[in-house]
Formats: sequence, structure tokens, C-alpha cells
Amino acid sequence: MAKKVAVLMGGCSVEREVSLTSGAACAAALRDAGYAVICIDVSRDVRRLIDALTPLPDVVFNALHGRDGEDGKIQGLLDLLGVPYTHSGVLASAIAMNKQVAKTLFGARGIPCPEGRIMALERIGSESGFEPPYVMKPNDEGSSVGVHIVRPGDNRILPEEWRFGDSALVERYIPGRELTVVVIGDRAIGVTELRPNTGFYDYNAKYTDGQTLHLCPAPVPDRIAEQAMEYALTAHCALGCRGVSRADFRYDDTQGEPGQLYMLEVNTQPGMTPLSLVPEQAAQAGIPFGELVSWMVENAACDA
Repeated sequence: MAKKVAVLMGGCSVEREVSLTSGAACAAALRDAGYAVICIDVSRDVRRLIDALTPLPDVVFNALHGRDGEDGKIQGLLDLLGVPYTHSGVLASAIAMNKQVAKTLFGARGIPCPEGRIMALERIGSESGFEPPYVMKPNDEGSSVGVHIVRPGDNRILPEEWRFGDSALVERYIPGRELTVVVIGDRAIGVTELRPNTGFYDYNAKYTDGQTLHLCPAPVPDRIAEQAMEYALTAHCALGCRGVSRADFRYDDTQGEPGQLYMLEVNTQPGMTPLSLVPEQAAQAGIPFGELVSWMVENAACDA
């Protein structure tokens, strides 16, 4: 009998549309691989979700992104139900989603991160402690949601569309290049450089076709590529991640090669859309998409 897999997708975060695309791609690949798949569009109605998961599937494929799906909440519910699920558990998910706490952990493992602090919105600018340019972002969102670069001469510190509470994480701006590393299980599989057309790898650049050039493998010195993969695997293990994660870096080579790497964050629920970096790096490493999602299902676990 085919193994029954429930794909959780959608959700209520600002990354809902990306999650729906990720979930649909994963569900199609799993069906092609011979699994019995049901798709569940998750809302905040817990009873409705439990009913949709009854009788319990053999495995839950968690294709949710952002708050509630990536921060340990849905993982806690699945642990209580005792059903194995893909990706990381409660603690790893919660720590990784809190950027400032995660950076403290990374620093303790010798991974350089940009200096930063959480500040009340009214203090940003006058008391930030950083000369422009500097970066402000939500402390607990993913996919570059809400990231804003404050540049010299800006009259408006806070963007009009800010809707992420009354505080923000303020960090020193790191010039240079955008790199990312995918970890699958116990190994980092490659380094990609991302060159957005706009000069800033924001949400639109990530999920709009043609907006960003992906260079895989990244054209960086071998020592830097090896260091990026080492840092990504160290962070994955330090957080206690399971399955697949993706680490994002800035690489400051503005003073010449070799430059300095800085880890920005680890994504415990990276995108699985046709434009996403995990499937792309996996393909470069010789792992087809269907094989990747099947491996994730077969290595699912829970903390119950």
C-alpha cells in the first residue's frame, strides 16, 4: 500500500502564495513517485486542520513558510499528534525564526554575523548606532519580507508599508555579494551567488522570474566556497535542524579577494518553487526534484 503523505501548504503568513506554489510542486512530485498525497490549505482553525489530518497520514510534508508554519507552532501540533513531518522540529524552527537569537548562537560557534540589535521603531535613526547605510528588518519573518535599507540622505527611515510590529532588527549593512548554501541531511551541497537586477535581493527578486541571476556554482575563491559550506553545516547542526535547510550570506569582497563572509540567517523551511534555490542546488548536485522530496518524506521525524 502506498505511503499516505499530507502536504501542508498556504497558511496565513505573508508568504502564503509562495507556500501554495511550493506545496503544489512537492505534491505533484510525490504523486509521481508513488505516494498517496492529500493537500491541506492550512488556516488558523486548529480543529479544521486536525479533522483534515484524521485519520493520521504516515507523514506530513510541511510546505508552509513564514509565521505559524516555520516558527515551531505547527511543528508542536504535529508532535502532539505523533505524526512524522519533514524539516526541523520545534526548537530549531523557533530559534532560526528569531534572527537575533540565532545570530547569538552562530557567533558562539565562530560564525561571523552582522552587528545588530532589536530597537523600538521610534529610536531607529537617532539612536541606531549605525551610520547609513544600515539594514532594518522584522526579527521573525522570512524570505526578505520587510527588509529595508536605510541609505545616506533618506528622509524616511520607516517604509510606509511597515506592518511588522513596533520594533525591528537593525544591522550594519554589509556590502558585496549575496551567497546561499543548501544543506541536505549531514552535508552542504553547494554555493550559489544571487545577482538581482535591482541590486537588492528582496521578496520580489526572489519570486519573480527573470529578476535574479543564479550563478551555481558561485564564482568565488575555493576557500570562500568551502568556508560558506562549513558555516552552513555548522549552523544547521547548532540549531538542531533536520532534513533540508538553507543558509544565506553576504560576502564582502569590496576590499579585494579573499573577502569576508557574514551569515545572515538559516531558513528551516526553504522554498520549493520552480524558482527556488534548494531544487536548483540539488539538481546541480545530481539530485532530481522527485528524489529530493522522496528523501525528505522517508527521513521525516517527530519529537513525540
